[in-house]
Amino acid sequence: MIIIKRTTSDNIHFQELVKSLDQELRIRDGEEHSFYAQYNKTDHIKHVVVAYENEIPVGCGAIRAYDANTIEIKRMFVPLPHRRKGIASTLLIALENWCNELNYKKCILETGVNQPEAIAFYNRSRYHLITNYGPYKNIDNSVCFEKDLTLEGLSPRK
Repeated sequence: MIIIKRTTSDNIHFQELVKSLDQELRIRDGEEHSFYAQYNKTDHIKHVVVAYENEIPVGCGAIRAYDANTIEIKRMFVPLPHRRKGIASTLLIALENWCNELNYKKCILETGVNQPEAIAFYNRSRYHLITNYGPYKNIDNSVCFEKDLTLEGLSPRK
């Protein structure tokens, strides 16, 4: 059974998972890794989730405010031995529900062309391709997505 814990970026398990994520991205991103790394700092993130299976951390994700109505999903990761068990979906739903509780109307995120599994996952999760935003605007290797929570039955609380 997967247990989701809400925490902050100070959580040691989150920090360990992010180190593994960064190692994987260093390989996938190649020479562009340092560009992406500058936008993936994990200090002072207030909204983090960690997934546990039998008390072992098996995945993580985080959210940060992008603007008054939009939250950005960051640092989604499930280590290879734990993939294809529905953990990423459970994490993403937990983050979307938290966004709803915080009264955000939509989620955005960026992933890379060298992460085809992530692209397929977000497509399956009803995220839609959008024009690259913010620091990713003119970056050919970035792929940006959006999900309108008000269309998904996750209308922000009044």
